[in-house]
Amino acid sequence: MAKKKSHKPSNVIAQNRRASFDYHLLENFEAGVALSGWEVKSLRMGKADLADSYVLMKDGEAFLLGSHIVPLDTVSTHYVTDPSRTRKLLLNKKELAKLQVAVTQKGQTCVCTQLYWKGHLVKARIALAEGKKAHDKRDSQKDKDWNRQKQRIVRDNVKQ
Repeated sequence: MAKKKSHKPSNVIAQNRRASFDYHLLENFEAGVALSGWEVKSLRMGKADLADSYVLMKDGEAFLLGSHIVPLDTVSTHYVTDPSRTRKLLLNKKELAKLQVAVTQKGQTCVCTQLYWKGHLVKARIALAEGKKAHDKRDSQKDKDWNRQKQRIVRDNVKQ
């Protein structure tokens, strides 16, 4: 009998795959996210979307904008649930200063690439990024297609 592979449960809640296509990701940071109770419950059910999210630096603090957390149907009616509200990111002063300098002086932007569990806490992986030009996007698409084609060739040749 074949052994069953035990899959370790993934701690990733949501990913922003579009970010790596639109930007050159330069440096990653790990930030805590200030959430309310209904948001944590929704995240446990995997109801999050980071498609158009970005990080805004304001008054020396970082905020996550554009992330969408769908409220559950079981949430009581006395909560005001705003799915796309602005959420505060928790970083230390050195990281905030580094982000502020990069965003203002160097012309870079800051995007959220992933939400994940770290123990019982929700963390956000944010990255400093530079925008890609159209030709860079075409090149990365060609590379991705070629790698996929190589995998198909190897897989088909191994079977025979």
